[in-house]
Amino acid sequence: MGQQKVLLNMARFYPLALHIILIPLLLWLADPTAGYKPIIVVHGLFDSSANFKHLLEYINKSHPGTNVTVVDLFDHRQSLEPLWKQVEGFRKVIYPIMQNAGSDGVHLLCYSQGGLICRGLLQTMPDHNVDTFISLSSPQLGQYGDTDYLRYLFPFYVKSNLFRLCYTHYGQTYSICNFWNDPHHHDLYINTSDYLAPLNSERLDPNATDWKKNFLRLRKLVLIGGPDDGVITPWQSSHFGFYDENETILEMKAQMVYQKDTFGLQTLDFRGAITMYCVPGVLHTMWHSNETVFNECIEKWLT
Repeated sequence: MGQQKVLLNMARFYPLALHIILIPLLLWLADPTAGYKPIIVVHGLFDSSANFKHLLEYINKSHPGTNVTVVDLFDHRQSLEPLWKQVEGFRKVIYPIMQNAGSDGVHLLCYSQGGLICRGLLQTMPDHNVDTFISLSSPQLGQYGDTDYLRYLFPFYVKSNLFRLCYTHYGQTYSICNFWNDPHHHDLYINTSDYLAPLNSERLDPNATDWKKNFLRLRKLVLIGGPDDGVITPWQSSHFGFYDENETILEMKAQMVYQKDTFGLQTLDFRGAITMYCVPGVLHTMWHSNETVFNECIEKWLT
Protein backbone atom coordinates (compact mmCIF):
# COMPACT_ATOMS: atom_id res chain seq x y z
CA MET A 1 0.00 0.00 0.00
CA GLY A 2 2.90 2.38 0.74
CA GLN A 3 4.18 1.97 -2.82
CA GLN A 4 0.75 2.76 -4.22
CA LYS A 5 0.50 6.01 -2.16
CA VAL A 6 3.91 7.19 -3.37
CA LEU A 7 2.96 6.53 -6.99
CA LEU A 8 -0.35 8.36 -6.62
CA ASN A 9 1.36 11.39 -5.08
CA MET A 10 3.79 11.48 -7.99
CA ALA A 11 0.87 11.32 -10.39
CA ARG A 12 -0.47 14.69 -9.13
CA PHE A 13 2.59 16.37 -10.58
CA TYR A 14 3.07 14.17 -13.64
CA PRO A 15 -0.38 13.47 -15.14
CA LEU A 16 1.05 12.14 -18.40
CA ALA A 17 3.21 9.69 -16.50
CA LEU A 18 0.09 8.45 -14.76
CA HIS A 19 -1.31 7.22 -18.05
CA ILE A 20 1.92 5.94 -19.54
CA ILE A 21 3.72 4.42 -16.57
CA LEU A 22 1.86 4.50 -13.28
CA ILE A 23 -1.41 2.81 -14.21
CA PRO A 24 0.32 -0.39 -15.45
CA LEU A 25 2.49 -0.35 -12.33
CA LEU A 26 -0.52 0.05 -10.05
CA LEU A 27 -2.29 -2.78 -11.80
CA TRP A 28 0.77 -4.96 -11.36
CA LEU A 29 0.99 -4.08 -7.65
CA ALA A 30 -2.67 -4.89 -7.22
CA ASP A 31 -2.31 -8.24 -9.01
CA PRO A 32 1.30 -9.50 -9.08
CA THR A 33 0.17 -12.84 -10.59
CA ALA A 34 -0.64 -11.04 -13.84
CA GLY A 35 2.99 -11.39 -14.88
CA TYR A 36 3.06 -15.19 -14.85
CA LYS A 37 3.16 -16.84 -18.25
CA PRO A 38 0.57 -19.52 -19.05
CA ILE A 39 1.74 -23.09 -18.47
CA ILE A 40 0.84 -25.95 -20.80
CA VAL A 41 1.25 -29.50 -19.47
CA VAL A 42 1.47 -32.56 -21.73
CA HIS A 43 1.08 -35.99 -20.14
CA GLY A 44 2.91 -39.24 -20.82
CA LEU A 45 2.12 -42.82 -21.78
CA PHE A 46 -1.13 -44.17 -20.24
CA ASP A 47 -1.69 -40.89 -18.36
CA SER A 48 -4.44 -38.29 -18.44
CA SER A 49 -4.99 -34.84 -16.96
CA ALA A 50 -6.23 -36.50 -13.76
CA ASN A 51 -2.68 -37.61 -12.94
CA PHE A 52 -1.49 -34.03 -12.46
CA LYS A 53 -3.60 -32.83 -9.54
CA HIS A 54 -0.57 -32.58 -7.23
CA LEU A 55 1.39 -30.58 -9.78
CA LEU A 56 -1.54 -28.19 -10.15
CA GLU A 57 -1.67 -27.78 -6.36
CA TYR A 58 2.05 -26.91 -6.25
CA ILE A 59 1.70 -24.34 -9.05
CA ASN A 60 -1.37 -22.75 -7.50
CA LYS A 61 0.40 -22.56 -4.16
CA SER A 62 3.57 -20.91 -5.49
CA HIS A 63 2.07 -18.96 -8.41
CA PRO A 64 -1.59 -18.31 -7.53
CA GLY A 65 -3.73 -17.28 -10.46
CA THR A 66 -1.46 -18.76 -13.13
CA ASN A 67 -3.27 -20.01 -16.21
CA VAL A 68 -2.43 -23.74 -16.34
CA THR A 69 -3.75 -26.10 -19.02
CA VAL A 70 -3.22 -29.84 -18.65
CA VAL A 71 -4.18 -30.97 -22.13
CA ASP A 72 -6.73 -33.78 -21.90
CA LEU A 73 -6.01 -35.59 -25.14
CA PHE A 74 -4.79 -39.06 -26.19
CA ASP A 75 -5.47 -40.36 -22.68
CA HIS A 76 -4.66 -43.84 -21.39
CA ARG A 77 -4.46 -46.43 -24.21
CA GLN A 78 -4.96 -43.71 -26.83
CA SER A 79 -1.47 -42.53 -25.85
CA LEU A 80 -0.19 -45.47 -27.92
CA GLU A 81 -1.28 -43.68 -31.12
CA PRO A 82 1.59 -42.72 -33.48
CA LEU A 83 3.45 -39.67 -32.20
CA TRP A 84 3.03 -37.54 -35.34
CA LYS A 85 -0.73 -38.05 -35.01
CA GLN A 86 -0.51 -36.95 -31.39
CA VAL A 87 1.63 -33.92 -32.27
CA GLU A 88 -1.04 -32.77 -34.72
CA GLY A 89 -3.80 -33.26 -32.16
CA PHE A 90 -1.97 -31.43 -29.40
CA ARG A 91 -1.06 -28.62 -31.79
CA LYS A 92 -4.74 -27.87 -32.44
CA VAL A 93 -5.36 -27.45 -28.71
CA ILE A 94 -2.14 -25.68 -27.77
CA TYR A 95 -1.82 -23.18 -30.62
CA PRO A 96 -4.77 -21.00 -29.53
CA ILE A 97 -3.31 -20.83 -26.01
CA MET A 98 -0.01 -19.63 -27.47
CA GLN A 99 -1.80 -17.02 -29.58
CA ASN A 100 -3.72 -15.69 -26.58
CA ALA A 101 -0.46 -15.34 -24.63
CA GLY A 102 0.97 -13.01 -27.26
CA SER A 103 4.55 -11.80 -27.02
CA ASP A 104 4.88 -12.85 -23.37
CA GLY A 105 4.87 -16.47 -24.45
CA VAL A 106 4.13 -19.69 -22.59
CA HIS A 107 5.94 -22.45 -20.73
CA LEU A 108 5.76 -26.11 -21.77
CA LEU A 109 5.99 -28.72 -19.01
CA CYS A 110 6.02 -32.15 -20.63
CA TYR A 111 6.29 -35.50 -18.88
CA SER A 112 7.76 -38.77 -20.16
CA GLN A 113 6.48 -39.53 -23.69
CA GLY A 114 4.92 -36.07 -23.60
CA GLY A 115 8.40 -34.58 -23.75
CA LEU A 116 8.90 -36.08 -27.19
CA ILE A 117 5.49 -34.83 -28.30
CA CYS A 118 6.51 -31.36 -27.16
CA ARG A 119 9.75 -31.57 -29.13
CA GLY A 120 7.68 -32.40 -32.19
CA LEU A 121 5.55 -29.34 -31.52
CA LEU A 122 8.54 -27.06 -31.00
CA GLN A 123 10.36 -28.22 -34.11
CA THR A 124 7.38 -28.06 -36.45
CA MET A 125 5.78 -24.78 -35.30
CA PRO A 126 7.53 -21.82 -36.97
CA ASP A 127 5.68 -19.25 -34.87
CA HIS A 128 5.60 -20.89 -31.44
CA ASN A 129 6.25 -18.59 -28.49
CA VAL A 130 7.51 -21.10 -25.93
CA ASP A 131 9.79 -19.43 -23.42
CA THR A 132 10.87 -22.45 -21.38
CA PHE A 133 10.50 -26.14 -22.24
CA ILE A 134 10.69 -28.32 -19.13
CA SER A 135 11.29 -31.95 -20.11
CA LEU A 136 10.34 -34.08 -17.11
CA SER A 137 11.85 -37.57 -17.26
CA SER A 138 11.41 -37.85 -21.01
CA PRO A 139 13.26 -40.33 -23.28
CA GLN A 140 14.67 -37.59 -25.48
CA LEU A 141 17.14 -39.87 -27.27
CA GLY A 142 14.90 -42.89 -27.14
CA GLN A 143 14.20 -45.96 -25.05
CA TYR A 144 15.94 -49.34 -24.81
CA GLY A 145 15.10 -51.39 -21.73
CA ASP A 146 13.06 -54.24 -20.26
CA THR A 147 10.54 -52.38 -18.12
CA ASP A 148 7.06 -53.14 -16.78
CA TYR A 149 5.65 -51.02 -19.60
CA LEU A 150 7.41 -53.15 -22.20
CA ARG A 151 6.29 -56.43 -20.63
CA TYR A 152 2.71 -55.18 -20.45
CA LEU A 153 2.59 -53.94 -24.04
CA PHE A 154 4.65 -56.64 -25.73
CA PRO A 155 4.61 -59.77 -23.53
CA PHE A 156 6.33 -61.90 -26.16
CA TYR A 157 9.28 -59.57 -26.61
CA VAL A 158 12.30 -58.43 -24.61
CA LYS A 159 14.55 -55.49 -25.41
CA SER A 160 16.94 -57.61 -27.47
CA ASN A 161 14.30 -58.69 -29.99
CA LEU A 162 11.69 -55.92 -29.90
CA PHE A 163 13.35 -54.42 -32.98
CA ARG A 164 11.74 -57.25 -34.97
CA LEU A 165 8.37 -55.66 -34.27
CA CYS A 166 9.20 -51.99 -33.81
CA TYR A 167 11.26 -51.64 -36.96
CA THR A 168 8.37 -52.62 -39.21
CA HIS A 169 5.57 -50.56 -40.72
CA TYR A 170 3.11 -52.14 -38.30
CA GLY A 171 5.36 -51.54 -35.30
CA GLN A 172 5.62 -47.85 -36.11
CA THR A 173 1.87 -47.54 -35.49
CA TYR A 174 2.69 -47.75 -31.75
CA SER A 175 4.05 -44.62 -30.07
CA ILE A 176 6.68 -46.50 -28.07
CA CYS A 177 8.11 -47.96 -31.29
CA ASN A 178 8.41 -44.42 -32.68
CA PHE A 179 11.20 -43.81 -30.15
CA TRP A 180 12.53 -47.35 -29.64
CA ASN A 181 16.27 -46.95 -30.16
CA ASP A 182 18.08 -50.28 -30.28
CA PRO A 183 21.84 -49.52 -30.19
CA HIS A 184 22.60 -52.96 -31.67
CA HIS A 185 20.47 -52.29 -34.76
CA HIS A 186 21.21 -48.64 -35.37
CA ASP A 187 20.86 -48.82 -39.15
CA LEU A 188 17.40 -50.34 -38.85
CA TYR A 189 16.43 -47.59 -36.42
CA ILE A 190 17.69 -44.86 -38.74
CA ASN A 191 15.88 -46.28 -41.75
CA THR A 192 12.61 -47.23 -40.03
CA SER A 193 11.91 -44.81 -37.18
CA ASP A 194 9.05 -42.57 -38.31
CA TYR A 195 9.48 -40.07 -35.51
CA LEU A 196 12.64 -39.90 -33.45
CA ALA A 197 15.18 -40.42 -36.24
CA PRO A 198 13.80 -37.59 -38.42
CA LEU A 199 13.20 -35.39 -35.37
CA ASN A 200 16.88 -35.79 -34.47
CA SER A 201 17.86 -35.29 -38.13
CA GLU A 202 19.64 -38.64 -37.94
CA ARG A 203 17.95 -39.37 -41.24
CA LEU A 204 17.90 -36.71 -43.93
CA ASP A 205 14.63 -34.81 -43.99
CA PRO A 206 13.71 -31.87 -46.24
CA ASN A 207 12.33 -30.03 -43.19
CA ALA A 208 15.49 -30.35 -41.07
CA THR A 209 16.70 -26.76 -41.50
CA ASP A 210 13.30 -25.28 -40.66
CA TRP A 211 12.83 -27.64 -37.72
CA LYS A 212 16.15 -26.56 -36.25
CA LYS A 213 15.29 -22.89 -36.68
CA ASN A 214 11.96 -23.45 -34.95
CA PHE A 215 13.54 -25.32 -32.04
CA LEU A 216 16.00 -22.49 -31.50
CA ARG A 217 13.14 -20.08 -30.81
CA LEU A 218 13.30 -21.55 -27.29
CA ARG A 219 14.80 -19.36 -24.58
CA LYS A 220 15.41 -22.13 -22.05
CA LEU A 221 15.53 -25.95 -22.03
CA VAL A 222 15.28 -27.68 -18.64
CA LEU A 223 16.06 -31.41 -18.50
CA ILE A 224 15.03 -33.39 -15.41
CA GLY A 225 15.74 -37.08 -14.70
CA GLY A 226 17.39 -39.44 -12.28
CA PRO A 227 19.03 -42.85 -11.76
CA ASP A 228 16.13 -44.43 -9.84
CA ASP A 229 13.51 -43.68 -12.50
CA GLY A 230 12.99 -47.36 -13.31
CA VAL A 231 11.28 -46.79 -16.68
CA ILE A 232 13.31 -44.43 -18.87
CA THR A 233 16.20 -46.62 -20.03
CA PRO A 234 18.87 -45.54 -19.95
CA TRP A 235 17.75 -42.82 -17.55
CA GLN A 236 20.38 -40.53 -19.12
CA SER A 237 18.11 -40.31 -22.18
CA SER A 238 16.24 -37.68 -20.15
CA HIS A 239 19.47 -35.62 -20.42
CA PHE A 240 20.06 -36.44 -24.12
CA GLY A 241 22.51 -39.20 -23.24
CA PHE A 242 22.27 -42.75 -24.59
CA TYR A 243 23.97 -46.10 -25.15
CA ASP A 244 26.59 -46.77 -27.77
CA GLU A 245 26.71 -50.16 -29.51
CA ASN A 246 28.35 -51.68 -26.40
CA GLU A 247 25.62 -50.28 -24.12
CA THR A 248 28.10 -47.82 -22.65
CA ILE A 249 26.50 -44.51 -21.76
CA LEU A 250 27.59 -41.53 -23.83
CA GLU A 251 26.48 -38.25 -22.29
CA MET A 252 24.89 -35.46 -24.31
CA LYS A 253 28.07 -33.76 -25.53
CA ALA A 254 29.40 -37.04 -26.89
CA GLN A 255 26.28 -37.69 -28.98
CA MET A 256 26.39 -37.21 -32.74
CA VAL A 257 23.22 -35.10 -32.65
CA TYR A 258 25.00 -32.68 -30.29
CA GLN A 259 28.38 -32.63 -32.02
CA LYS A 260 26.82 -32.01 -35.44
CA ASP A 261 24.15 -29.76 -33.92
CA THR A 262 21.58 -31.55 -36.04
CA PHE A 263 18.53 -29.88 -34.48
CA GLY A 264 20.05 -27.10 -32.37
CA LEU A 265 21.06 -28.81 -29.12
CA GLN A 266 24.65 -27.59 -29.25
CA THR A 267 23.57 -24.06 -30.15
CA LEU A 268 21.24 -23.94 -27.14
CA ASP A 269 24.05 -25.23 -24.93
CA PHE A 270 26.51 -22.62 -26.21
CA ARG A 271 23.93 -19.98 -25.36
CA GLY A 272 23.87 -21.25 -21.78
CA ALA A 273 20.21 -22.12 -22.34
CA ILE A 274 20.27 -25.73 -21.08
CA THR A 275 19.90 -26.65 -17.41
CA MET A 276 20.02 -30.27 -16.21
CA TYR A 277 18.82 -31.74 -12.93
CA CYS A 278 19.74 -35.22 -11.72
CA VAL A 279 17.47 -36.21 -8.84
CA PRO A 280 18.01 -39.59 -7.14
CA GLY A 281 15.29 -41.52 -5.35
CA VAL A 282 12.37 -40.61 -7.64
CA LEU A 283 10.38 -43.34 -9.39
CA HIS A 284 9.11 -42.62 -12.88
CA THR A 285 5.46 -42.30 -11.89
CA MET A 286 6.29 -39.85 -9.09
CA TRP A 287 8.06 -37.03 -10.94
CA HIS A 288 4.97 -34.85 -11.31
CA SER A 289 3.72 -35.45 -7.76
CA ASN A 290 7.02 -34.98 -5.90
CA GLU A 291 6.96 -31.58 -4.19
CA THR A 292 10.73 -31.48 -3.75
CA VAL A 293 11.22 -31.95 -7.50
CA PHE A 294 8.79 -29.12 -8.11
CA ASN A 295 10.39 -26.77 -5.59
CA GLU A 296 13.99 -27.42 -6.60
CA CYS A 297 13.76 -28.11 -10.35
CA ILE A 298 10.58 -26.58 -11.76
CA GLU A 299 9.17 -23.67 -9.76
CA LYS A 300 11.93 -21.17 -10.53
CA TRP A 301 11.40 -21.48 -14.30
CA LEU A 302 7.67 -20.69 -14.20
CA THR A 303 8.17 -16.95 -14.58
